[in-house]
Amino acid sequence: MFSSLLEAARNSPFRGPLASANCEPAIPSTNTQGMAASAEVQGDSCEFASSKYFALCGLGGVLSCGITHTAVVPLDLVKCRLQVDPDKYKNVVNGFKVSVREEGMRGLAKGWAPTFIGYSMQGLCKFGFYEVFKVLYSGMLDEETAYTYRTFVYLGASASAEFIADIALSPLEAAKVRIQTMPGFASTLREAWPKMVQNEGYGTFYKGLVPLWGRQIPYTMMKFACFEKTLELLYHYVVPKPRDQCTKGEQLVVTFAAGYIAGVFCAIVSHPADTVVSKLNQDKTATVGSIVGKLGWAGVWKGLGPRIVMIGTLTALQWFIYDAVKVYLRMPRPPPAEMPESMRKRLEAEEAAKSK
Repeated sequence: MFSSLLEAARNSPFRGPLASANCEPAIPSTNTQGMAASAEVQGDSCEFASSKYFALCGLGGVLSCGITHTAVVPLDLVKCRLQVDPDKYKNVVNGFKVSVREEGMRGLAKGWAPTFIGYSMQGLCKFGFYEVFKVLYSGMLDEETAYTYRTFVYLGASASAEFIADIALSPLEAAKVRIQTMPGFASTLREAWPKMVQNEGYGTFYKGLVPLWGRQIPYTMMKFACFEKTLELLYHYVVPKPRDQCTKGEQLVVTFAAGYIAGVFCAIVSHPADTVVSKLNQDKTATVGSIVGKLGWAGVWKGLGPRIVMIGTLTALQWFIYDAVKVYLRMPRPPPAEMPESMRKRLEAEEAAKSK
């Protein structure tokens, strides 16, 4: 099945607006010598939409998500505690003070192992499959339609990728929340995992999967679609020169800025579901309905401030690392979407006809 996805991706008409600025026209997949020669001439390490390209995108996702989520574990720990025990942890500053007083500075790193492993796996699926689905879905449309409805392509591709990614993330997310929010339960992943299996069975690892989808899928749809559109707008209205005239460093700065803007929107959209996931993994008898009823509308927004800071920074750094990996590995880096030449000429002709 995956080989058929790759074949559809290579033949996608969306390669026009999303293909790398120095890429050659599509080359038949059977012409492997031509593909290699094309990559060598361009200086790219792989062919766009090849299996190697998608694999390297997955590697970029591992690094971008695994590193960034692990780096903000202390803030994530306090955020989770604010959500599940607001009476004890009044605000972010108080949350840090109480946590350090009770467990020391070392206690702020609780849950780093499931965070690193879980979000590395999630990043692999999220970024890797996003690239696959983006090209696959656009391949179902002609070039002009793909350009016109590109935002729906971004939304559909990111939702599909995140659906898969959350299946990989859910067990580790459940273990992380237990470690961080249940005093005395466990201090490490090696201790928490067998306890969870022994006490509740393997089903406990997927108890929060549906609300995790509810949190992560809207988050990722916003993350990718907002990033892609913001990147277009920045290059069109803010950056004083075309992208292909910017240095790699300048392009990475624009990537970071677009990522941070996207991250702020992501945090707001997904925060209520994030609160529900934290409470579900803390209380094994709770349900989504009981949690929402108990917390109320105001309660599900607890911890939004630190989450905006955390997710905004995370998203910006993830896109920065992901793009930097592409630069370092000499991968094709598609520029922001551009109107197909055929569409531009048609619109110009229609405008000229109207003015007569």
